[in-house]
Amino acid sequence: MGLQLESIIPWGRSKLEYIQMFDLTAEELKLNILDCGGGPASFNAEMTLEGYKVISSDPVYQFTTDEIAQRIQETYEIIIQGVKANQECYVWQNIQSPEIMGEIRMKAMAKFLEDFPNGINQGRYLKDELPVLPFTTNQFDLALCSHLLFTYSQQLSLEFHIASIGEMCRVAKEVRIFPLLNLSGELSPWLQPVINELKQRGYVAEIKQVAYEFQKHGNQMLCVKLDS
Repeated sequence: MGLQLESIIPWGRSKLEYIQMFDLTAEELKLNILDCGGGPASFNAEMTLEGYKVISSDPVYQFTTDEIAQRIQETYEIIIQGVKANQECYVWQNIQSPEIMGEIRMKAMAKFLEDFPNGINQGRYLKDELPVLPFTTNQFDLALCSHLLFTYSQQLSLEFHIASIGEMCRVAKEVRIFPLLNLSGELSPWLQPVINELKQRGYVAEIKQVAYEFQKHGNQMLCVKLDS
């Protein structure tokens, strides 16, 4: 069956995981990047500390640091128990156990929580949410979306996926989405219809393999850009 969740939860990953999930090169890290649906990931915090430029958008940023921290704590046990009950759905290589996974995720989210007050004041964390973003056309070089689209295929409709990816394509020259599996580890039913629609709109939509795999067979991202 795989992991099941009723709603979208705050759960974040690190800069290293972002690099692996989105196959980011050293040169690409220097680009103007949007982290769409970034949640409590430490990507923005770590990138900013190293002098890179990232804007993150997520409705969770409307809450205070303490409120987000409390929600993370509530989420932790749900995720750990869910992963424990479905251990056969994951690759236990770089991450050796559900408990170690929890430690890695909590460490990343602690970095986010530490950075969040400054990030809000500096305008690096915005509470805007898909499918409508407040940015100008091609404001960003690259838009990333981790564990939201396709992941929550049961909660988010095909229409939402198409509108959201279209909006990301408007504000960024290239869009990358990871993974292509839903929560229970199956290929999202929205993937092919989304690709078909994007191609009709004149975009190149390619599935690319990446070095990151935690969900079994979850080692692919979707890359979208205008057909040149």
